[in-house]
Parts: sequence; structure tokens; C-alpha cells
Amino acid sequence: MDIFKEFTFESAHRLPNVPQGHKCARLHGHSFKVAIHISGPVDPHTGWVRDFSEIKAIFKPLYERLDHNYLNDIPGLENPTSENLAMWIWQQLKPSLPELSKVRVHETCTSGCEYSGG
Repeated sequence: MDIFKEFTFESAHRLPNVPQGHKCARLHGHSFKVAIHISGPVDPHTGWVRDFSEIKAIFKPLYERLDHNYLNDIPGLENPTSENLAMWIWQQLKPSLPELSKVRVHETCTSGCEYSGG
């Protein structure tokens, strides 16, 4: 079974490695949406893979680091593309959430990425 919990946060960033003149080189912000997917068997007693409130509690410290902050200032996010953000979230969560199977990041309504480890 695959379940997910979604979070939204507002953050500013700039992409330092894009070509000169690229609009993403300028400071700008996004309303990010992140989905944390976990996979595992359904517990026959509880009827769930994991309590959604546990996923929320595990994500909370990351949320507090990301929301209304400048992503480039966060160690490991000096080049905060959606891809790098997804991998960074994975690296932060995996030790506390071993069932983690995918991190999905939307930086706009129509653009984003998915990371499944590796």
C-alpha cells in the first residue's frame, strides 16, 4: 500500500547555476507543495500503513526550516532546484521514516518532480 501526506510552504530562492539572464537567477518565491509517500503493509489491527499524524510530526522540523525562509541559506540547498529540494527532503526524512518511498515537489501548479531514492 502506498499512502501520502501533502504539505504546503512558502519559500524564496534563486538558482545560482542557470545561464546568465535566466529569470530563475533572480530572487523569487514559490508556494511549494510537497507530498511524502510511504509504502508498506496495512496493519490488520489499525487498518493503516502509518498514522498520518506521525508523518506530520516527522515532517514538522523540515517544514519549520523551509516555510518563509530563503532556501539558498539552508545547508545542502545552496542550489535549490526542485530536484535538489526533493533529494534533500528525502535525505532528511529517510532515517526517521524508513517506509519513505517517494518525495514529490511542486514548485508551481504545473511543474515539479518526484524522487524515489537512489
